[in-house]
Amino acid sequence: MKKFFVTIFMLMLVCTQAYCQDRGSWLDALHVYNDTRSIKSTLNSQVRYANNTNMQKFAGTYDSSYKNADGYDLETYMALVKDLWQNYDNIKYGIKIKDIKINGDIAVVELVETSNANIPVTKKMSGVLKSEANSIYYLKKNGNKWKVISDRVLDEETSMLYGSAVNADIKLSAPEKVEPDFEYTASLEFEVPKDTFAIASIAKDKVEYPQKQAKEVFRKMPEDNILERLFVSNTDKCNEYIIASIGLTKANIEDMSIKLSLTGFGYKIIRVNVEGAGVDVEDWLNIKQSGDNDVKEK
Repeated sequence: MKKFFVTIFMLMLVCTQAYCQDRGSWLDALHVYNDTRSIKSTLNSQVRYANNTNMQKFAGTYDSSYKNADGYDLETYMALVKDLWQNYDNIKYGIKIKDIKINGDIAVVELVETSNANIPVTKKMSGVLKSEANSIYYLKKNGNKWKVISDRVLDEETSMLYGSAVNADIKLSAPEKVEPDFEYTASLEFEVPKDTFAIASIAKDKVEYPQKQAKEVFRKMPEDNILERLFVSNTDKCNEYIIASIGLTKANIEDMSIKLSLTGFGYKIIRVNVEGAGVDVEDWLNIKQSGDNDVKEK
């Protein structure tokens, strides 16, 4: 029994020494763990407040000095959100956190953002909104709280499709990033349903608020079901949207006359980031992507 007490005593000494040696690293790990939980809580709270369209609490998750990569400050961004919620208050938002890097009082979070909604137009025609974006959020620690200080969208795709267009497999493509004053091609492709006449347009607009109406020129879809258009990126330091619009109609013959009826329509939007546009967030925050403390979501 005495030997047993000695063994336990020796173990306690070893553990005490190890604790003293590693106490600093344990505390660092604990701080990272607590900060990670707080960061997740802030971002998940954003989603909850957005789903409840609680503007006051949603705005409270942002730092007053917020400015995103498109150059929107907090006041402008909240005005944009307010406009959106006034028109579509049933959108359901979600996020998937892919990676968190913490460097002092700044955190860099890579995530996927989604939004979905049913958008009825008439009793006979309804629509669906779907959006997905790969984004990077930047948070700053103030006391024990983390708040969003900036964000930038790496790529995004949004569609609003109605009627028979909901089931169409629509592909819209363009470069994710271009230089200013650079010529690039945007391409729209989808299989036109049988016995359907399809028209479509591809337009370009700047990422700005208030948003201006893009000029549309509709054309009949070519026989190969691919419509392309050349654009030149702006030199106004703005990122760009490529906007595709489609219309689907069917012909009905009644009393020797042909009547066209709209069976579906919709829009698809993708982002093209322009080099040097908006705000260089990492330069503005004076941070680097790589940090000593990494926490990854599997």
